[in-house]
Amino acid sequence: MKLEQEIKQPKFRNEYHKLAVNLIYTYNWFAKAQTELFRKHDITGNQFNILRILRGQHPNAATVSLLRDRMLDKMSDASRLVERLRAKGLVKRELSPDDRRRVDVVITDKGLNLLAEIDKMNDHYDELLKKLSSVEAKKVNILLDKLRG
Repeated sequence: MKLEQEIKQPKFRNEYHKLAVNLIYTYNWFAKAQTELFRKHDITGNQFNILRILRGQHPNAATVSLLRDRMLDKMSDASRLVERLRAKGLVKRELSPDDRRRVDVVITDKGLNLLAEIDKMNDHYDELLKKLSSVEAKKVNILLDKLRG
């Protein structure tokens, strides 16, 4: 459905204004779908992002600073997210043997198993985006990279 119909706004100041609103609206549309999945697993999108980063580092540890740098949402409090994941048994925190001020974070087997369970839903999320062809998706990716570039 067209953005104008979705938000019941027939006119925009210009195409750039419409693009800005469209990006925000589409982000929220997709985030809602993800939130429903994550709720089933008792995690948030930002916690999922931390787990994915840690899986990529596995079996090596990551510092909270590294997690913060790699997170999609740069405004998130990585330390708080790690603590919540630790309380759920999905990650563990360890003092670095090299620097007692540094805390290393490692994903646990329980965290890896949770990600494996969520991975089973990848096809479902791909379906949300398959209204675009693979070629169109590639073009959107190129344009979004250019926009941020």
